[in-house]
Amino acid sequence: MLKLRRIPAVAIVLAVASAATAQSQTPNPESRSVIPQPYLALVHANVVDVRTGRILRDATLVAREGRIVSVSTAPAPAGAEVVDLKGKYLLPGLMDAHTHLDNLAAARRALLSGVTTVRSASVGSYRDVAIRDMAKHGYIAGPDMLAAGVFVTPNLEETILADPALGSLAGGVHGAEALRRVVQVNLAHGVDVIKTRGTERAGTPDTDPREQVYSEDELRVIVEEAAKKNVPVLAHAHGEEGARAAVEAGVRSIEHGTFVSDDTLRLMKQKGTFLVPTYSTLVDLVEPGGDYDNPVVHNRGLYMIPRARTMIQHARAIGVTLVTGADSSYGPESVTRISHEIANFVDIGLTPLEALQAATVNAAALFRIETQTGALEAGLEADVIAVEDNPLENVRTVQDVLLVVSNGRVALDRMEFGRK
Repeated sequence: MLKLRRIPAVAIVLAVASAATAQSQTPNPESRSVIPQPYLALVHANVVDVRTGRILRDATLVAREGRIVSVSTAPAPAGAEVVDLKGKYLLPGLMDAHTHLDNLAAARRALLSGVTTVRSASVGSYRDVAIRDMAKHGYIAGPDMLAAGVFVTPNLEETILADPALGSLAGGVHGAEALRRVVQVNLAHGVDVIKTRGTERAGTPDTDPREQVYSEDELRVIVEEAAKKNVPVLAHAHGEEGARAAVEAGVRSIEHGTFVSDDTLRLMKQKGTFLVPTYSTLVDLVEPGGDYDNPVVHNRGLYMIPRARTMIQHARAIGVTLVTGADSSYGPESVTRISHEIANFVDIGLTPLEALQAATVNAAALFRIETQTGALEAGLEADVIAVEDNPLENVRTVQDVLLVVSNGRVALDRMEFGRK
């Protein structure tokens, strides 16, 4: 058995330091070298096709230079570093469409849970941009990140310190000019998406998640400004009025959507607006520990959970595309993971295949990277996870990931525990 090449912790630290030095010396990050990916062959695997639900048994997945070369029943090619899956099941890496992770330890926690691609739902600075670039150039194994930067919200609070150009907005972000300004500052930092809101939060005791924050006209200003750079917008919206305004304004996805009506869901279907329910976060509201632990929020969660379940069931029936999001910072106390969202989707009424699609091909479509990743197919990025059981029969197997390959690099290998 050949030993797999991994990126040692010391090497990562040195690479990060080198990256920082290189960035200070050259304005073009594309000129930095990329750490090469190994030549891998994952053999004796059961490969799940998340598009169709078919399983290719006793298969070999070959990855080179970070991309999948082939998925077949052929033996491993000469020169490849081999991992024997011994009948375990291979899936595409999972995707988190709504995260607030902003540090390397959190990125590592996400990756070890099987998440190989994340979309930021805003952070307090532009750390998501830095994490994205570090993963892109191989200084960390992943996950790949779509960065959002600063939240476009009425009160920037401490995030106003992310860039001096935001200083004039200390009094609040209201009116077309102020809204354009925050979007422009984000775009100048090279973000991939813009995050704004239609309603207030659910996770704080002094806010009502149904309260509308921005009007349709204000949200349209944000969407149109972002569109100048072909950047999509995601909108936090629990309440019907704020969500409807966001959909009418042209956002790409509604985040949460707890109180959204069937009429608005039908409009989302018509306009192709994606839904990221983050249902597992509502579960976190009512359980001890995790990211939330407040009696007011707890009681609110008890009411919101059944409303969200019904909304998700109606969205599925109407044909709105569902995508998984954990709404977590992946902090040391965070418990919510995309694997939980997948399992909860099945409990709500989706089939295991539909739930897995929400975390793979649907998310890739939302991110507009469906030609890059999201499935185990030749030419796509080698983002792969291995699990013990058939996930189409026991979807909770994704809560115990045994192997994570991100961009062709082995980030987690627990397969060796079963090796002789």
